[in-house]
Amino acid sequence: MRLEKCWFCSSTVYPGHGIQFVRNDAKVFRFCRSKCHKNFKMKRNPRKVKWTKAYRSLHGKDMTQDSTFEFERKRNRPERYDRNVTEQTLKAIPLITKIRHERQKKHITNRLADVL
Repeated sequence: MRLEKCWFCSSTVYPGHGIQFVRNDAKVFRFCRSKCHKNFKMKRNPRKVKWTKAYRSLHGKDMTQDSTFEFERKRNRPERYDRNVTEQTLKAIPLITKIRHERQKKHITNRLADVL
């Protein structure tokens, strides 16, 4: 099961969901919902639309630089299946999510402290 990213808002597009647009030069754009597709057709810039991931990361609303995002990165190279590595990865996932949530809380409190 391949989870794609929405071209406009960067949210995940699950199989069987969303809209796919193929341009004349064979460039494929995937959208999670009609809202993103309509904004794309209106030639809106995702960096200027406030609810998109691009806007939030550009304006310091979300964490952009964090080592926990490396686990989420897409890898195109096939990996050889190893039961031990898979088991260690599954054990590490809750720890990584816990660390990410703590860092996100810290980021939000720092942002609020800068405002006040």
